[in-house]
Amino acid sequence: MTYENLDAKLVNALLGNGRASLRSLGEDLDVSVTTVSNHLRDLEEEGVIEGYTPRVNYDKLGYDVTAIVQLKVEGEALPEIVDRLEDQKQMVSVYEVTGDYDVIAIGKFTDTDEMNEGIKGLLADADIRETNTSVVLNTVVENGQFDLDVE
Repeated sequence: MTYENLDAKLVNALLGNGRASLRSLGEDLDVSVTTVSNHLRDLEEEGVIEGYTPRVNYDKLGYDVTAIVQLKVEGEALPEIVDRLEDQKQMVSVYEVTGDYDVIAIGKFTDTDEMNEGIKGLLADADIRETNTSVVLNTVVENGQFDLDVE
């Protein structure tokens, strides 16, 4: 088994169970605990694995309104606007994009009043020329990850 192949299999195993022990990963991959530990450390140092976190179902916690906000921003203000969005706790994803809009932000809110308050705060900024907001009706896939190809 090549190192790249082992790394891909290790990532896939962690995608299946991020809480797996080094011992169980070693058994599943048919390598020693030391080998798993070394490869895992390397993947973390290279930034391939950025941490271990639970998948939270925000709907079950009362954040059942998901909004997708598209923003047109004055060019030089883009870094500041993106930083502000990143600092808002309800924004779970913020992207600088190509196309008609400059930024797409995805937020989770407890209700439409909270969503409206957040969006009105954005509209008050003179550097934001335009927004377009879509409310998600049905979440089909969220925070999806995919297994890496293994030769």
